[in-house]
Amino acid sequence: MTAVGFSFRLAGGDDFEVVGELFYLCDLHYWGDDAPSAEAMRAHVRDRVLVSNATTEILLIERDGKALGFASFSVLYPAPDLGAALYLKDLFTRAETRGQGAGEALMRALAGIAVDRGCCRFDWTAEDHNPRAMTFYENLGARRVTEKVYYRFDGDRLKDFAGNSGK
Repeated sequence: MTAVGFSFRLAGGDDFEVVGELFYLCDLHYWGDDAPSAEAMRAHVRDRVLVSNATTEILLIERDGKALGFASFSVLYPAPDLGAALYLKDLFTRAETRGQGAGEALMRALAGIAVDRGCCRFDWTAEDHNPRAMTFYENLGARRVTEKVYYRFDGDRLKDFAGNSGK
C-alpha cells in the first residue's frame, strides 16, 4: 500500500526494535517521565506484542524505509450484518512527521483494511482532554458516537475484581 509518498506494512516479529521505539515515543508523548525505558519497551514488544498468537496487529507507516508511526488495531466480532468491526487502539506519528498527512494516511489505510476484511465499521476512542485528536478525527469526517459509555477496570481494581471471580 502507498499513499502520497508513504508506504504501509503490517509489522512482524522481526520489527520489535522499530515498533518498540515507536511505542516508547508514544508513551513518552503521553506519560513523560512515567514511561517505561526504551529497552523495556523493546523487550515488551518482542515478548508480548509481536508474537504469533497476538490479537493486535501493528500497521506501520514509512517513508524512504523509515518508520514514521503506527496504528495498533484488532478486528472484533460480532458486528451487525455478520460483519466485523475494526477497532483502533492507538494511532501515533513521530513529532517531526505531524502535519504532513501521515495520520490521515494511516486512518485511510486502516479503513481500507476494514473494507478488505469485511468489516462493517471502524471504531476508536479519544480522550476528552485531547482536543487536537478530536478535531483531527472530526476533520476526517468521522461521526462522534455519543450513545456509548466507556468503562474500565485498572490497577488494583482490576486485580481485586479478578481475584473475586470464583477461581
